Amino acid sequence: MPLHDLLSRARVAILDGHAVETGASDGAPALVRVLAAAAWLLADGGNPAPLAQALREREARASTALGEGVAIPHARVAGLDECRAAFLRLEHPVEFEAPDRRPVDLVLALLVPEHDVTAQLHRLAEIADRFADPDYRAALRTARDASDLRRLLGGSGPDFLPCAA
Repeated sequence: MPLHDLLSRARVAILDGHAVETGASDGAPALVRVLAAAAWLLADGGNPAPLAQALREREARASTALGEGVAIPHARVAGLDECRAAFLRLEHPVEFEAPDRRPVDLVLALLVPEHDVTAQLHRLAEIADRFADPDYRAALRTARDASDLRRLLGGSGPDFLPCAA
């Protein structure tokens, strides 16, 4: 399954709201709000709460930031039948405790079925490799809109990140 299938049209977004930047009135840290936004996209209209919790629990163990403004929050989820991904470009970068101390503005959230450890490791390695390219990161940062982002993430290019190992 190509990345654009994992992402789907509705799972690519540009977040520009001040709620993420400031933590909003409920006092939630910006990182928690980013993970909640990713979970909402990943839920496909279902309940995002357990997905947000899984992403928060994983992030609490160790930062999923790679550096260079990129993070790959990920979790294995019980009851999930197939891999899902969501991409968010943040107009207001968020602190993710990255190794290079840079705030994150490119987030690719990944969920995999709980039993599929191999698929998770495989996907993470492929995503990290893809986001290691500075030209690719620059293109994502300068994309005009979500449609351009979808194209850059694989919608009209070669397939990558197949769900099956």
